[in-house]
Order: sequence, then structure tokens, then C-alpha cells
Amino acid sequence: MPGIYIHIPYCKQACHYCDFYFSTSLQTKPLLLDALVSEMRLRKDYLGGKVVQTVYLGGGTPSLLSGEELNRLFEELQQHFVLAQDAEITMEVNPDDLDLTRLKSLAGSPVNRLSIGIQSFRDEDLKRMNRAHDSAQALSCVKRAQDAGFSNISIDLIYGLPDLSNEDWRSNLQKAFALEVQHISSYCLTVEPKTAWAKQLREGLVPAVDEEGSSAHFRIMKEEMNWNGFIQYEISNFGKEHFFSKHNSNYWKGEHYLGLGPSAHSFNGLSRQWNIANNNAYIRAMSVGVSDGEKEILSEQQKYNEYVMTSLRTIWGCDLDYVRRMFGEKIYGHCSDESEFYLNSGKLVRKGNLLLLSDEGMLVADRIASDLFSV
Repeated sequence: MPGIYIHIPYCKQACHYCDFYFSTSLQTKPLLLDALVSEMRLRKDYLGGKVVQTVYLGGGTPSLLSGEELNRLFEELQQHFVLAQDAEITMEVNPDDLDLTRLKSLAGSPVNRLSIGIQSFRDEDLKRMNRAHDSAQALSCVKRAQDAGFSNISIDLIYGLPDLSNEDWRSNLQKAFALEVQHISSYCLTVEPKTAWAKQLREGLVPAVDEEGSSAHFRIMKEEMNWNGFIQYEISNFGKEHFFSKHNSNYWKGEHYLGLGPSAHSFNGLSRQWNIANNNAYIRAMSVGVSDGEKEILSEQQKYNEYVMTSLRTIWGCDLDYVRRMFGEKIYGHCSDESEFYLNSGKLVRKGNLLLLSDEGMLVADRIASDLFSV
């Protein structure tokens, strides 16, 4: 079933590693909410009237929305889209926003899953990343959310940070397990070109990312997650049984989704389109009922490449029967031939008709996918 993503492009402050589109000024927030409502009305037929199984509020920092603002968005969603009764409705939140008043408001809303951007339980890491919370808030916010009635909680962690030793990383993971959350998303630090971290790296203010250290962290993470009952269903995502993210799983499985808000992407199986990454331009476009973005009609080659890129990252793997059925014998032969090298090296394994990454293959997943691409 399809999903809806809503981008809330505001943050209290800029994290040094982040290259998502956002603004630290909230002045345009009322106008942007009006624009989101307008876009819902404008694009209400994009999903063809199908029942929506997932809604994801990301950002930015959606927890900067007031209870009234959040309720307004859900009222409009329910007016223009058919939401499943058991829809997974996730909201990204920051630890410093989760006081008792805010949590009480969220508990009374349709939100039934929280994704908390903790990133680390070490103050030195949080300061280096320019996060707005500290380690005490990182530990306490989950307990408050649980006390407020949330029983489906995901937290984000980052590894591969400078000066994060193997023991420090194990400690971070153990603190996460002790919180008894249902899901953990854990990403390797990537220094994107236009971020503050990249600038500091060029100026010699922060150490370079250590690939060997990051690989060690990844192996530790897999081991610790397995011991603590978390299933790695995607390279960076681990869930307890029955607690995989339905919204993100749909992305990897090629389900259709509608993206609302500045910079948000949409996909309907035939094309991909994205809104302009500028709050003021987005607001102006929605005020006159036009879409100010770009659209790309996907070729069969692009569809195949996207399937390989996403499916290989998951526990469900790349289905060679599906490749043959959907893309024909030539691309099927290419995929089979190019996979042989990685099967022989142990970085891919084959189970029936499925190609799956081995533990070592996960460390070079992008390279493997690229070699399997049709170019």
C-alpha cells in the first residue's frame, strides 16, 4: 500500500553533518502550513484513491509543530486521502522537544510511532555534531515517551565519528538496548560537501573519517544487535520482530508514495518528481495552485537500477525471477553475469532466486549495486 511523506523544513539549529533542506528561521511556518494544505488538495489524486498505509513526518524537525498545527495537517490528510485504520504514522522528534506537555499532545494525536534523533549518548559527540540536546536528555526522553503511552519507538545513532573508540561505540549501543526501544536506525557518518562538517574538515578543525574504524563499528553493531534480538532488515535499520518501519520498507520494496513540502520526492512507479527546495518559492507556487518542481519519467533501465540499489540493501534481497519477468532476458543475463564475481568472493550469497549481501558485502553495497547496474 502507498505512503505519504510530509517534509517539515525547520530546525532550531543546523547540525554540522546534515545536508537535508531546512531553515532555522520559523517566520514562514504559518504560510508553509497553508502551502502544505494547498498541496494536499492539489495532489489528492496522485495515489489514485488507494488506501494509505503509512504517513511519515520528517524534516527538519517536525516536533517544532504545535499540537494545533499538527492536528490541522491530519484533518486535511483525512479529508483528501483514505488512511488505513491501522496506518503507521511516524513523526521525527528531537530529545530536547519531548517534554511532558509535548508528549501529552502527541499522545492525543494520530501519531503512533516516534523516531527520535538521539545520534549519540556522549556529550562530546553531540557538541561536535552541534545537536541541540545533551546526553542526559537523550537518555531521559525515551522513558518519558514510553510513560506517555508510545510503544513503537525508533532511535537514530551515528557511528564512524572521530574519536569514537570501539568501546565507546559498544557503550552507546548498550545504552540504547537498555532503553528497550523497538527499532534502531544506525548510520555511518558521511561528510557531505556543503555541510559545516565538510568546511571544518577542509580547515583541519576535525579529523577525517576513518574508514577502517567505521568498518569495525559496523561489525560491532551487527554483533551487538543480533545478541539483543534486533533483526537487520536493511543495512542501516534494525527492528524487533513485527517492528520494522513499514514506511521505509515500502521505499525499498518500490511502493508508491507522495511527498509533500519543500524538497519532498514522490514516486508512482512510472516517474519520480520532487518539489523545489526553497520555502518561499514553494509557498508562492502553492498559493497559486501550481507545482514548482521537477519530474523525471523513468526508463526501464532506471527502474531496474533502482530496484537493484534498493532491494540489495534489504533482508528480502534482489529477486532474479522478478528481474527476468519485469526487465527481460538481456538485463537478467547481465545481472546474473555481473553477480558471479561477488558470489565467488563471498560478498554476495544466493538463496534460490535471491541475491543477498553477505556481512562483508554490506560494507561495499554501493559498489556491488553499481556493478550490477545496466549502463
